[in-house]
Amino acid sequence: MIFKNISKSKLSLAFISIVITFFVWQQGLRDSLNRPSVSFDISQKEQEIAELSVQSIPVNLKKFFIINDPVDQINKSLSEVSFDELTERNKIILIISSEPNDPIIYKNISKDFDNKNFKLLIDEIAKKSNNNSYKPNSDKFDLFKGDRFLYHLLSRKFDFDDSSLITKSFSSKMFLKILAIRLIPLLTILLGSILALKILWNTISLKKFGWREIKSLDLELIDMVLLIAGGFVVLGEVVSPLFSISLVELFSKNISNELSQSLKIFFGYIFMAIPPLGIVYYQIKSLNGEFTFKKDYLQFNFLPIKYAIIQGIKGWLTIVPFVLLISLIMNSFIDNQNGSNPLLEIVLNNNNYLSFFLLFVTTTLLAPLFEEIIFRGILLPTLSRDFGVISGIIVSAFIFALAHLSLGEMPPLFVLGIGLGITRIASGSLLSSVIMHSLWNGLTFLNLFLLRT
Repeated sequence: MIFKNISKSKLSLAFISIVITFFVWQQGLRDSLNRPSVSFDISQKEQEIAELSVQSIPVNLKKFFIINDPVDQINKSLSEVSFDELTERNKIILIISSEPNDPIIYKNISKDFDNKNFKLLIDEIAKKSNNNSYKPNSDKFDLFKGDRFLYHLLSRKFDFDDSSLITKSFSSKMFLKILAIRLIPLLTILLGSILALKILWNTISLKKFGWREIKSLDLELIDMVLLIAGGFVVLGEVVSPLFSISLVELFSKNISNELSQSLKIFFGYIFMAIPPLGIVYYQIKSLNGEFTFKKDYLQFNFLPIKYAIIQGIKGWLTIVPFVLLISLIMNSFIDNQNGSNPLLEIVLNNNNYLSFFLLFVTTTLLAPLFEEIIFRGILLPTLSRDFGVISGIIVSAFIFALAHLSLGEMPPLFVLGIGLGITRIASGSLLSSVIMHSLWNGLTFLNLFLLRT
């Protein structure tokens, strides 16, 4: 009955799209297992900021912000990873922070470094380990002033004054960062938990959940297959990157690697969005005989704008505790989870402000708008119409999580997808779920931005 009056060519196209999608997604999920988890880097960055903020933390607050020596914590974490798997910077940090009698100091490890400055530093550390009274001229370490934490570690190792670089104002800035990094999530969880309990109480009291009317386009499931598998995956994830990457490489020969990387992500996302959005345009036009922007085909319900914004904020606050709880449960059962979104590491280690702007626009504006149109604007209403609201929310959330091609992040993304679906239907506004999605990505982006030292 699902395939009634559907042309053979349409069925064939859908079948081919599903097969390609299966191979693309299973390969993407397998590849995600080989990507390191960014949580290790995030934890280390937080400890680095804590160490750089020590002199500015009020005495009565130190026990709350500095439980254990940050440098010892970093050394312990790095020691638990195979030395060969560490980045060159982390290898240096481990060596500097290790005790003089640690066997790692005496290894012939200079060959492990491509960075010439790091090789020179190894020689200085070797001299220090052989003669504890050795004290080189601090000018030798000026090359590392661009990395304040590393420079600070060197000052501890070789006993020289770093106050010209690690100033009181800089330390105060690091304290404000660590304050924001630790308090913002806590406040969000607290407010979200209170809001979730209030919604649960109201639902129990009224014995119903206030679903708004959801209008779906007159599309069939075969149209969803062509949109997701054909447009989103085959054309968006497989074909489009060939054009976007070539375009950026053609015009980015004389710019920094960071900016080139950000441009690839920015234009890559635009090119990826064009095919599925083109299919949406064609589907709507074929149903209505025309496409008019004034008509709210997807129930954005922009007005009243205040209502959409409030519902988006409420949805975001409510889902935060649940997503973080799932992440916490996963961390307690699975050590060293792999598969983090590579974009997180790019943001964390980026020092180019134009790159930051491009990444910010991509993650907080383009991605939420595009993904909500596809998953909550088209897919969710169609599934809800055919299988019921609950099934529609669950299935659309699962496909949403699967589409991010990360096994490690699938459970949290699935919970986030459920929250986005509930917000979409409870508010009756697609704009609310766009705002909620944007806030989620924005908080993640802000946290990564603050973690830069």
